Amino acid sequence: MEIEKDEKFRAIQVAEVASGKFDQSVVERQLSELPDNPLLLAVSYSSLNFKDSLSAFGNRGITNTYPHTPGIDAVGKVLFDRSKTFQPGAELLVNGYDLGMNTSGGLAERIAVPPQWALPVPEGLTAWESMALGTAGFTAALCVEKLLESGASPEDGEILVTGSTGGVGSVAVALLAKLGFRVAAVTGKLESADYLARLGAWKVLDRDTLAPFANKAMAKPLWAWAVDTVGGETLFNVIKSLRYGGGVAACGMASGAQFHANVFPFILRGISLLGVDSAVLPIEKKAEVWKRLASEWYIGDKLDSIAENISLDQAPEFLARLNRGHGIGRYVVDMAL
Repeated sequence: MEIEKDEKFRAIQVAEVASGKFDQSVVERQLSELPDNPLLLAVSYSSLNFKDSLSAFGNRGITNTYPHTPGIDAVGKVLFDRSKTFQPGAELLVNGYDLGMNTSGGLAERIAVPPQWALPVPEGLTAWESMALGTAGFTAALCVEKLLESGASPEDGEILVTGSTGGVGSVAVALLAKLGFRVAAVTGKLESADYLARLGAWKVLDRDTLAPFANKAMAKPLWAWAVDTVGGETLFNVIKSLRYGGGVAACGMASGAQFHANVFPFILRGISLLGVDSAVLPIEKKAEVWKRLASEWYIGDKLDSIAENISLDQAPEFLARLNRGHGIGRYVVDMAL
């Protein structure tokens, strides 16, 4: 099959319009502008993640060179594969690696990627569901897996989820509830308490619940385990309030990349800090986790509550919303809208 390099497609483009000022718009691009990677996909759905909002507003730790198309998630059908790894028409999923960072990303009708970044949409998930989960849901699953591997059990007591109305937090609440855990969901958006209850939260707490712990070396042990999606001082406030032998899976930095810590929770209560990365895992590991999300960890009955469909034209508005910390749940970008 011959691919016309001058074929046009729509994409989000982020451009630096003045020093430190970035604009996001929908533009027409040509296939010749994509990286020279073997695998070309016609994207059906993408999604918005916090990392995309950072890229969209000029965070050089995420994206070095502009103009740029963000989007760390994409699902679509194979148009062409020079490597012969996949057949034309195969429906593939790409999340993480360098997609949407310094490689033109999934907020576009076409992406060109190495075949090593892609895997078939697992049986049991639709293309839409794969993006309703996306990197956020995949990261939540990795957090849950880390906790289970560390011995977490519903019988241990409540499990805390911070940033619970965000993409990772929302899926973490739903997934942990499905697995029988009593989830204490922490949020700065108490008006979303009903939303969190629908996902299965046992209780909803204001994020100020953690604030009194800030000046203490140790806090009263309240929770057995935790998933922290926000980082910063919140992360250590969680650590110092865990019960003996507990642990926290840490995967985010929306509240900051640094926190002040001491050794007491680690040496007096045996607390574990469990780091979670979703971007550069071996593709075999990614396939394994996606398979679990399509089978025993399937939360399809909750995804309609978690995810909202938007068009590519709406993506700049919703990227700005995420950048301001105003996002709720997940946003699926439907290229057909």
